Amino acid sequence: MENIDLINSFSEFKDDKNIDRVMLMSILEEVFRAALKRKYGSDDNFDIIVNPDKGDLEIWRNRTVVEDEMSEDDNEEIELSEARKIEPDFEVGEEVSEEIKLHQLGRRAILALRQNLISKLYEHDSTILYKKFKELEGDLYSAEVHHIKHNAIILLDDEGNELVLPKSEQIRSDFFKKGDSVRGIIKTAELRGNKPVIILSRTAPEFLTKLFEQEIPEVFDGLITIEGVARIPGEKAKIAVDSYDDRIDPVGACVGIKGSRIHGIVRELGNENIDVVNYTKNTQLYISRALSPAKVVKMDIFEAEGDKKAKAEVYLRPEEVSKAIGRNGVNIRLATQLTGYEIDVLRDGVEDDEDVELTEFSDEIESWIIDEFKSIGLDTAKSVIDKDVNELVSRTDLEEETIVEVQRILKEEFDS
Repeated sequence: MENIDLINSFSEFKDDKNIDRVMLMSILEEVFRAALKRKYGSDDNFDIIVNPDKGDLEIWRNRTVVEDEMSEDDNEEIELSEARKIEPDFEVGEEVSEEIKLHQLGRRAILALRQNLISKLYEHDSTILYKKFKELEGDLYSAEVHHIKHNAIILLDDEGNELVLPKSEQIRSDFFKKGDSVRGIIKTAELRGNKPVIILSRTAPEFLTKLFEQEIPEVFDGLITIEGVARIPGEKAKIAVDSYDDRIDPVGACVGIKGSRIHGIVRELGNENIDVVNYTKNTQLYISRALSPAKVVKMDIFEAEGDKKAKAEVYLRPEEVSKAIGRNGVNIRLATQLTGYEIDVLRDGVEDDEDVELTEFSDEIESWIIDEFKSIGLDTAKSVIDKDVNELVSRTDLEEETIVEVQRILKEEFDS
């Protein structure tokens, strides 16, 4: 058959990509029907018989016999004299089935058809791959480093599928070379054009959750549940755990003796410091635990109302404030993420009649700047003035010029 080479090439593609026979036949028919429609204006009266395993493909056009010179549509009707060349005993009104050979479509049409068919097969393969990884979003996955770009690492899994680990999804201390095995979670799977793009992440909070599920048997079995995760990737994380079995200490089970159980997770995350805390529905107790290692004296809770977010005013002894805030504000940021409450750290038991609340300067200092100082436990004028400029630059997101200007405004208040 003249179509044998053409169909054989598609059968080889089927074997290579593991496309099932029914799907291949469907794609073949779809593409050939499109070619027939371009050639004849309609494909409604064509039958296509495909046998991809043997390389057989037959195209039959069905037309109704009409009187000579009475045909209005050469594609759907055939004159009686022409019909009788095919079979002498045809009569008007009968249906004639005639095989269409590929060469009748024309050389250019056949080349276009072949290209279109290959494109459809690749598109199908891409769709299957996309659907597979879409179902894996949020799951732990391993792949091998194939090559390294300046803004991403390209990975290949055991089946040769390509995944991308962008720089933004890498832990700051990550360093991989070609051939290294990399673990992360499937963050997203999307189709860009006809190409599936699979993004792996090592910075997502879900990565920490999945590592706990894999490394801690009680978490995997559901005896311990993870109620919340907050991460600053590669630096510090807080994870809240709970158990419905009073006989199980969820924190102790996750950490292990001398940290034996959690050590592998810490190492995987580039020595990320992980605080494991007991979850509780008691809001004040939960916030207190989230602020560990600081010890809270008392707390006022303000639930969310309208546009206002849920807030907690936490009072600590002066020597505990720095522990609650943490280096560069990391501890309080994670506690806020974990609990969902904005946390204001206030000093308890310290009175200074000469000091002034920062909010008193709202006419001269923008509220977001005041909030930035308050986020690290500095809520009065003197607490800001007494701090070194370089320290404030490192602990806040404020520019040096802004801090110097704020200290100038505050000092003028006391000088006057």
